Amino acid sequence: MKDLGDLKYFLGIEVLRLTSGIILNQRKYILELIAETGLSGAKPDITPLECNTRLTSIEYDHATGAKGDELLSDIFSYQRLVGKLMYATITRLDINFVVQALRQFMQHPKKSHWEAATRVVRYLKNSVGQGVWLKAEPANTLTCWCDSNWAACPNTRRSFTVYAIHFGESLISWKSKKQYTISRSFAEAEYRSMASAVAELTWLVGFY
Repeated sequence: MKDLGDLKYFLGIEVLRLTSGIILNQRKYILELIAETGLSGAKPDITPLECNTRLTSIEYDHATGAKGDELLSDIFSYQRLVGKLMYATITRLDINFVVQALRQFMQHPKKSHWEAATRVVRYLKNSVGQGVWLKAEPANTLTCWCDSNWAACPNTRRSFTVYAIHFGESLISWKSKKQYTISRSFAEAEYRSMASAVAELTWLVGFY
């Protein structure tokens, strides 16, 4: 065994130590992702997803002119990009929702899905050094925020469960995921979201 000193970089995650706490970010990983995608000279975006955008699996029908767009010819590039974005969610809570939506189309991506994925990369370019802040202070309280987005998925009409849990002022757990079953009301979707958050809290309390 060899003592390598304080942890500074591990599996793409940078650890910045300050007297007031620790910052975990993926700055180097994201810069490499931007360069690999060919967006080094692109203009950064201020949001990871355009307002009111709903990604669907509906294709464009040339015969009838039905709404939608064509399938992407290079499926591998889309799968690779979304896979890398999924890894970036380790320290980037702000892209969790849109990446969760993009990974639903890994088998049959369309041009609109590729454009949405590259927009996420341009958004990351606007805040490369952002990450998770773990404050160095005594803490003994868990705080949880949870919400749901009723019938938000246009393909399955399923709702989304979203929650964030803080230990003191430090964010330690978060989730944005489509619910397994269809909720028939907004209240039902909210209860499912709360049940998921409470289950996570119960597991965390077991560490005390």
